[in-house]
Amino acid sequence: MNDIVESAPGPRATAPSILTGKVVLVSGVGPDLGRSLAVRSAQAGADVVLAARDGDRLESIGQEVRALGRRALAVPTDVTDATARRELVRAAVAEFGRVDVLMNAAFVHPPFIKLLDADLDDMRKQADLNVLASVGLVQELAPTLTARGGSVVLINSLVLRNRLPGFGAYRINKAALLAAARSLSVELAPEGVRVNSVAPGYIWGEKLRGFYELRESQGKTTVAAKYAEKAQQTDSRRLPTPDEIADAAIFLASDFASGITGQCLDVNCGQSHH
Repeated sequence: MNDIVESAPGPRATAPSILTGKVVLVSGVGPDLGRSLAVRSAQAGADVVLAARDGDRLESIGQEVRALGRRALAVPTDVTDATARRELVRAAVAEFGRVDVLMNAAFVHPPFIKLLDADLDDMRKQADLNVLASVGLVQELAPTLTARGGSVVLINSLVLRNRLPGFGAYRINKAALLAAARSLSVELAPEGVRVNSVAPGYIWGEKLRGFYELRESQGKTTVAAKYAEKAQQTDSRRLPTPDEIADAAIFLASDFASGITGQCLDVNCGQSHH
């Protein structure tokens, strides 16, 4: 594991105060990127609405936000459900009076199988979360985002750029999500709301590390070997961290990106060039 430690970046500085006075709604708050989106937004000065299915995790991350001196509202929810989306936005506006930023990281990864073998009904269900939930959240948030001159950041994926087999269903979802973000920008930017995407590569966090540890326990490879394999594919010879992805989203959400909309920012340590 030493080669992983040596290639990882050092402790990250506290996020600069570029979201001061804003309310950020983070949907899809998991242990890695979702948590970083919430915590780094709080470091940047924002109050945070936390949305995901796991209420215990939301409350734990909410405590991290509050420890930074910011307010946090945890809303356990299923963003594929229209009524739940409406209630999420209602709760956020009731608590804070507004929402300035949506960061949506909610997704499900389809099975690693050939597109020719994929079940189309399963693909429809996956698209509900991977694509349509984002559109539905923006629909519900449009009035407050427009009133506040807000912004939207949708989390996409490196799968847009690569040609790995077994990712067909996921690639379709993420290509559709990119098209949705661009179309939402066309519709909302004239109203003062910017819509952008961030496309991470492999993220070196709890989830990926756990997957590699499972493979190691099965005698298939070692964590260090698998990390080195993926790191070798990047210009930086390492994988990006959740905080590095989150900071790109925070930049796009901030006024420092006031001239940027309809764009997709790749954050993958040079695994692909776009």
